[in-house]
Amino acid sequence: MFPNTRLRRLRYNNLLRDMVQETQLSSKDLIMPLFVHYGTKVKNPIPSMPGIFQYSIDLLIEECSRLYSIGVHAVLLFGIPEQKDETGKCACADDGIVQQAIIALKKHVPGLFVIADVCNCEYTTHGHCGTIVQGDVHNDITCKTLAQQSVSLARAGVDMIAPSDMMDGRIGIIRAELDAHGFESLPIMAYSAKYASAFYGPFRDAAQSTPQFGDRKTYQMNPANSREALREVELDIQEGADIVMVKPALSYLDIIQKIKHSCNTPVAAYNVSGEYAMVKAAAQQGWIDEERIVLEILTSIKRAGADIIISYHTQDIISTLAQ
Repeated sequence: MFPNTRLRRLRYNNLLRDMVQETQLSSKDLIMPLFVHYGTKVKNPIPSMPGIFQYSIDLLIEECSRLYSIGVHAVLLFGIPEQKDETGKCACADDGIVQQAIIALKKHVPGLFVIADVCNCEYTTHGHCGTIVQGDVHNDITCKTLAQQSVSLARAGVDMIAPSDMMDGRIGIIRAELDAHGFESLPIMAYSAKYASAFYGPFRDAAQSTPQFGDRKTYQMNPANSREALREVELDIQEGADIVMVKPALSYLDIIQKIKHSCNTPVAAYNVSGEYAMVKAAAQQGWIDEERIVLEILTSIKRAGADIIISYHTQDIISTLAQ
């Protein structure tokens, strides 16, 4: 009790504050998302996401070489194909846009850890995450396509896959198909608790994946639910997920914490496009200290329990973390 107990004693010196700091954020915690576009010499800016671009493979190699040189050692790839179809089957082709990018990055930036998003929304003409039957995404047909896509990405040499579609049972089906093709060592980072969030708006511009009708509420989670997230995570782990993920991150810190306390599996969190865009917009107006805000946001996600953070801020904050 005061005056014997004075918590300020541990705050008076910067070195002492560092010694007793409870949460340590490291560059090793971070993954940088990147968008791969067809063509050559393509670097399309995303207006709603300042500093983020769609890259053709030739410029993606240059960008990843730069990122790797400044300390970014893991990237998550999303593809924008030249042609789309009704089912997303084009994402399963061995010469697909992400497959080609993986092969190129493994050749030119061999130390980079390359993760591929597994979903169909960027590849379907309608923008939904799978095959449409009677006005909604058909779960089981879509799972088969996702499994084929995963095997194709594995053949290209990807280091990890990240299914983001939220179809029931897809982790088990993907795991079985990977194992059957000799890829039993390839890890799966599952988007296990992915919410039907308004924070995805800028991403849909970047990935050109806005649904042409309806919404994704029949397969992504209700933002009001937390117990359901624990069920989703439990099922994904039972089906073979090596890492589970919460998306978005900032408005779902309580979900991250609950999942961290409920399982022994590594937990990832996706600091999504809308969260990024709000910070960038406020910083451009001079209303916030961007570096401090980003560090505080990322630290809060780590403090909540995330072992891995996927964030568009990675390239901006990596040098600060290295100091």
